[in-house]
Amino acid sequence: MRHLISLDDLTDEDLRAVVHRAARLAEAPRSAATSLRGDVVGIYFRKTSTRTRTAFSAGALRLGAQIIAYGPGDLQTNTGESIEDTGRVLSSMLDVLVARTAADPAELRTIAAQDRMAVINAMSEDEHPTQALADLTTVVRRFGRIDGIRVLYLGEGNNSAAALALALSRFPGAELHLRTPAGYGLAPGVLARATAHAARTGASIVESHDPDDLPGGVDVVYTTRWETTGTTKPDPDWRKAFAPFQVTTDLWRASPAAVFLHDLPAHRGEEVTTEVLDGPHSIAFDQAENKLYSAMAALEWCRS
Repeated sequence: MRHLISLDDLTDEDLRAVVHRAARLAEAPRSAATSLRGDVVGIYFRKTSTRTRTAFSAGALRLGAQIIAYGPGDLQTNTGESIEDTGRVLSSMLDVLVARTAADPAELRTIAAQDRMAVINAMSEDEHPTQALADLTTVVRRFGRIDGIRVLYLGEGNNSAAALALALSRFPGAELHLRTPAGYGLAPGVLARATAHAARTGASIVESHDPDDLPGGVDVVYTTRWETTGTTKPDPDWRKAFAPFQVTTDLWRASPAAVFLHDLPAHRGEEVTTEVLDGPHSIAFDQAENKLYSAMAALEWCRS
């Protein structure tokens, strides 16, 4: 029983193994149909979700587990029960809890302070680790490798960007070029952790706030929604700062072979144009499907 609350809960070897397991499951999704037989998986989402909730629900069922789904008003934390007591009770009945809180990850660490139930972070305020697993699975399926991959990310340094940085920095020669609006970059702590990983592995994580200073010849162009689920921005004019970071077909002049990724949902005409999202370079909907296989691999890893 192991927890996946941050990508830092995975060793380099674990991360590579989970991603490659997900890629294998994508080729033969029924090959692990009984690996979670007899388990009960709780699916607890306090925030909206299409892909992640469906991926973990379908993935647990495909692996032979049963699921119990909780909505934002279902647990008695709403009536004053402590997180500590809630975690203690759930761990006596569930084998895995997949939780999206969009809050401080310390809450998930509190639930994980027991040795009976695995806890998986399906998105917290600071990190979206299972999104990065889907991203890397998509890269492996497309390129056959992650080592040496070159990624250009444009947009907010949100929890998906944080997870991407913490993941890519673990692979030798990988490059992540982040272009974020001033004041909306990666959290300093996340950037420091990713930079430390990169120094150890030989990867490269570079953040700039200049939308005109873009690398050419990248393998992947990536963006996310400008307003992450459950968040707002204090600056009423924030869209002006973000507008130069929109992904348009012009980006492919310098990187004609690049594929396009988006964690979805997309706001067409904001962070990305419809021409790009529906265009020949986009594999964003394949990326969404890969959330199923990466969820299955994460569940297996937590229960192995």
